[in-house]
Amino acid sequence: MAALSRRPAPEADAPVPPITELTRIEPVHLARLEKQGIFTTGILLEVSETATRRQTLADHVKATTNDVGAWRDEALLLNLAGFGPAEHQLFIQAGIEGLRDLLAVELDPFRARVVKAAGELAAEPPPDLMVETWWEQARTLEEA
Repeated sequence: MAALSRRPAPEADAPVPPITELTRIEPVHLARLEKQGIFTTGILLEVSETATRRQTLADHVKATTNDVGAWRDEALLLNLAGFGPAEHQLFIQAGIEGLRDLLAVELDPFRARVVKAAGELAAEPPPDLMVETWWEQARTLEEA
């Protein structure tokens, strides 16, 4: 009997952002994370999932738990659906550097900040549905 071939879900095909896309990380810590085998934001999120793991990681890379928390916050943002380097730049322009910043704003002001940031960058703003999806996904991640 032939083995069944399973096709991975489309999300499984999406690349996980590398940790080099994190803007709130010092180069020395970036190098230390890479030496620990932490090359993607997905791995970073996994190894820093609990307070104990965050402390252990901080100890291994000679950082503070606040540093690790900031990296985690930005990594969560980078892993939103449909989010890439252009969206990251747009969010930075809008003053949203991590998930906490996104959680701190209501949908309409968030939408207005994204549209304004797109204008400042001379870029096309993302569709309203995408903006709303990011906002709602952030709230889902907050509950997790």
